[in-house]
Amino acid sequence: MIYIIGFLAQIFFAARTILQWILSERAKKVLSPSMYWILSILGSYLFFIYGWLRDDFAILLGQLISYYIYLWNLNEKGLWNKLHNIFKLLLIVTPILAIAFAINDAHLFIQNFLQNEKIPLWLIIFGSLGQIIFTLRFVYQWFYSMKRKESLLPLGFWIISLVGSAAIISYGLMRLDPVLILGQSFGFIAYIRNIVIHRKEYKNSEI
Repeated sequence: MIYIIGFLAQIFFAARTILQWILSERAKKVLSPSMYWILSILGSYLFFIYGWLRDDFAILLGQLISYYIYLWNLNEKGLWNKLHNIFKLLLIVTPILAIAFAINDAHLFIQNFLQNEKIPLWLIIFGSLGQIIFTLRFVYQWFYSMKRKESLLPLGFWIISLVGSAAIISYGLMRLDPVLILGQSFGFIAYIRNIVIHRKEYKNSEI
């Protein structure tokens, strides 16, 4: 059941990547479609649950960093105000409630997530660094888009994606986690292709 939740989250992440890739190929420039962010928040919500059930601190940390940036992009795309208030409240408070729960029983959280005999501390640190690098792409995307007052997916986003994804795949192999391995391996081609599209777009703009 836990793996089903994880694979479902990865399906949403994969769908966003395929959609963005196809639309960018058609437009011959890198796009940031609204559906990309809708699928991102759906995938992130499920992946956070998966990380919690797997006692995986690295996954939780990665999703917390990017989660509210997804919501910002939804708002920038004009989609946030179209959501029902109950749904908006659910999206906003879920991570906050999870953090509050962890703080309320900090000893149990540390025991399960940071002192888990199944996951050595060095591997938790390595996986967390991989997740931080991977999710920093959305921090970079957020700052880049904030300056231009438009939701965009710049070249640096895809370069950071490649580096972070490689680290997460390595972590997934060491944890024998098929969800992480398959989910991240799939995105490699799309990341590289978006870099190529960016370069072609830049060259064409110079002509």
